[in-house]
Amino acid sequence: MVVMSSEEFAPPKYAQIVQAIRQKIADGTYPPGSLLPSETQLVRDFRVSRPTVVRALQVLQLRGVIEREHGKGSFVKATPPVSPEESTRPGRAVLDRAEADENCSVIDAGPFAADATVAKLLDVPKGSPVIRRRILFRDAERPIDLVTLWCPAHQADGTQLGETGQLSVGIRQHLQTAKGLKLQHVVERLSARHPLSDEAKLLEIRKTTPVLGVLASVFNGGGRPVLVVDLVLPGDLHELEDAYSL
Repeated sequence: MVVMSSEEFAPPKYAQIVQAIRQKIADGTYPPGSLLPSETQLVRDFRVSRPTVVRALQVLQLRGVIEREHGKGSFVKATPPVSPEESTRPGRAVLDRAEADENCSVIDAGPFAADATVAKLLDVPKGSPVIRRRILFRDAERPIDLVTLWCPAHQADGTQLGETGQLSVGIRQHLQTAKGLKLQHVVERLSARHPLSDEAKLLEIRKTTPVLGVLASVFNGGGRPVLVVDLVLPGDLHELEDAYSL
């Protein structure tokens, strides 16, 4: 019989920071409208790396708990999130992540022939030219998620999606700036599965480790699919949270 220590079941460090800050907001330590400690101070307080603190603040922002103002800091929102639009959605979070602000590496980026699954989701013939972009995100200790993005070649033309440099803004903002392309809605498919061989290698997990797969189709205002996003999350590091009114 293998005995697991409590540390093996502890949530990742960024999630612990999220929980701690939410608790301080709930008990009034950080009242509505107040300024949170700086990133530098949070790094010292929690004894973690800056990318871990940045990730925690991004999660809080996506959940509608705080507002982040460039050059000013992070502020507690006056009212808590109550609507579905303010809840965390994995596909939306991926589209709004600025790679340059996180601890990540672009594994590969460039031309690719769409396989049957990608072609169907993008509504193009199998073998059509697409741009594939794969990014591995880490915290201070280990890989935390793997993102693979496919975009039709004609949509990616004039963008940096096919380049290996990190994007300074989120994919959604980049496409709107570079192409005038506005992303309208996302359809997500969630599945619990085992990782593929290359996924297990990149995420540094066993092939038998459960992962959560999020396959998202992203549509423009005309209802046409313009992106496919495949997000792979190690099951021992992640949980999904949503909030919606009845």
